[in-house]
Amino acid sequence: MMSLDNALWLFGVLIVAAVVGLLLYRRVWRTLPVFCLFCVWDLFSSSSAYAVMHFYPARYLTAYLAETVVDSVIEFAVLIELAWSVLRPFRVSLPRGAFAVVAGLVLALGAAVWPLAVIPGFGGLPPEWHLLMHLQQTASILRVLLFVVLAGSSQFLAIGWRDRELQIVTGLGFYSMVSLTVAVLSTHQAMGPQHHRLIQAVVVSYLCSLIYWLFCFSQKEAARQEFSPQMQRVLFAVAGGARSARVALEDSTQADRRKR
Repeated sequence: MMSLDNALWLFGVLIVAAVVGLLLYRRVWRTLPVFCLFCVWDLFSSSSAYAVMHFYPARYLTAYLAETVVDSVIEFAVLIELAWSVLRPFRVSLPRGAFAVVAGLVLALGAAVWPLAVIPGFGGLPPEWHLLMHLQQTASILRVLLFVVLAGSSQFLAIGWRDRELQIVTGLGFYSMVSLTVAVLSTHQAMGPQHHRLIQAVVVSYLCSLIYWLFCFSQKEAARQEFSPQMQRVLFAVAGGARSARVALEDSTQADRRKR
C-alpha cells in the first residue's frame, strides 16, 4: 500500500504538470517567463527527487541541497519579475534602468531580511545546511512581504484577485506563511511523528497553492486597469527625480571631461 508521503509526492507532480500545461496553453510565458520557468523547474526537480529517493537514496541529501539552492535563486527571480510586472501599465513612462532599480530594491530587501531570518534551534546544523535553511527562510519572508505589499496596496496599483500577479503572490504567500510557522514550531519539536506531520503540513499547503493556481489560470486574465491618479503622481515624481539625477550625472561627467 502506498504511503501518505509517496501519495502526496506523486499528487504534487501531477498537479505541477497540470499547472505547467495550463501555463503553456494560456501562453503565460509571454508575460511571466520566470514564473513559468519556476513551475517547469518544480516539475523537473520533484520528479527527479522522487526517482533519486527510490533508486539512489544515498545521494538524496546531496541532490536536495543542490535542488534547493537552484529553487531559491529562481524564486528570488520570480519576486523581481512580479514586482516589475505590477508596473506594466506605467513601464513606458519609466526611465531606462528602471528594471535594474526594481531588482536592486528586491535584493536590498532580501539583504535587510537576511539577519532576521535566523530561527533558533538551527544553529547546531552543519554549516551548509544552516546556510540552506537561512536562505529558505529569507525567501519565505520575502514572499510573505511581497504578498502583504501587493494585497495592501492593490487599490493604488489597480490590481485585483483576477490579476495574475496577485494570484501568483497569494499562492506563494500562503505556502510561505505555513512554511515559516512550521519552521518555528519545529524548533520546539523533537524528531518524531509530530515533526513529520508538520513537514507534511508544508507539503499540503504547497499543494493547496498549486490547486489555487490551477483554478486561477483556468480562467481568462482580467484586463489590466490603469493606475489610480494618486499612484500615477507618485510614479511620475519618482520617474522625474530619476531623470533629473541622470541628467545631472551626465552633465557632471561632461564637465569633468572638458576640464581634462
